[in-house]
Amino acid sequence: MCRRRIAGCAAVVALAVGTGGVAPAAFAAGGGPSSVTAKATVPYGGVSGILRRLTTVDGAPGALAEVSDGHGGTTVLTSGVADVATGAPMADGSRFRIGSMTKMYVATVVLQLVAEHTVVLDAPIERYLPGVVRGNGNDGRDITVRQLLQHTSGLPDYLDYLSLQTVLSQPLAHYSPLDLVKLALAHPPVFAPGTGWSYSNTDYVLAGLLIEAVTGHPYGEEIDRRVIEPLGLHDTSVPVDASAIPGPHPHGYAEPTASDRIDVSEFNPSVAYASGAMISSGADMNRFLGALLRGRLLPPAELRAMETTVPTGDASGSAYGLGLESDPLPCGGRFWGHDGGIPGFETMTGVTPDGRQATVMVNLDPGGTAAQDTDVRTAVTTALCEHTSPARH
Repeated sequence: MCRRRIAGCAAVVALAVGTGGVAPAAFAAGGGPSSVTAKATVPYGGVSGILRRLTTVDGAPGALAEVSDGHGGTTVLTSGVADVATGAPMADGSRFRIGSMTKMYVATVVLQLVAEHTVVLDAPIERYLPGVVRGNGNDGRDITVRQLLQHTSGLPDYLDYLSLQTVLSQPLAHYSPLDLVKLALAHPPVFAPGTGWSYSNTDYVLAGLLIEAVTGHPYGEEIDRRVIEPLGLHDTSVPVDASAIPGPHPHGYAEPTASDRIDVSEFNPSVAYASGAMISSGADMNRFLGALLRGRLLPPAELRAMETTVPTGDASGSAYGLGLESDPLPCGGRFWGHDGGIPGFETMTGVTPDGRQATVMVNLDPGGTAAQDTDVRTAVTTALCEHTSPARH
């Protein structure tokens, strides 16, 4: 869901990572054993150091990074604990909630429908969801499908009006996607459609409803049929109201105040819906993103549309395509990917044009410090850069 950290989302439930104000203090440093393990010959020492920092100085209970060199070599690194009560270490094959990284899957399905001539990218969303986007100056007749996928719709983000306390106090509550849209539309637009860029989870709730309207199937079934099954993503799923994470997984934690740490492993992700509800693993995220950028999921025209970006206005130089973000690398060049988060987990994934891939996860959100956000991103960029020179190994 929300791309930027909790303080950048008007103190609502944080479902992604990035910059913003400082959230409440995270776990005390040394919140569990910190031991980094690697399952390949390439040690990625820089990444190992960042994972240690995430689970000591930054205060996250545990962290995981899965890195691919683009030639079949994979390295898994872990630090800290999966369970603060037992001290169990983070397992290599852990599954976790991926938050806003879900948007890449949703955009892929919408663009497949565009390729099949079922959806027109520059048609108004009103064509597919008549009467749904209306109110307080918001009008679906003026907002295109492309603008939804690119966050140039100007629609308010429903998370700006959803209480963090409410979400965390009722972790198993069901949320209707139409109610989430109505929550957003009770407020005026951020700007006129197409005249600016502002990340809005409302856009992707509508994208999920669009998929359901034109296919007659839940958006999760379409992701499963079109993406998960063809790629053999055995760790990846789209829960509806299911609150458990299937398979091996760490506990997810939230720290809404400096003195209040809670286990949010059992969580109904319907509050995220198509903006951030999915579950996956480091291996599956790398496989998906690599396949997407190699053209295995989209025809050339639709992939070009996905990679056509607009600047986000972020000082880092990030730009946003259709569900896919482009960011500069400290070693030169850029990478494609997305960040994400949902109660319990903060994540980020990226891939370079030559196929290097990295996915990073920590099991604390919301409540992580600004340093945690920075180090999650730094772990990804370091992993993508570290393999470029043997001298860095």
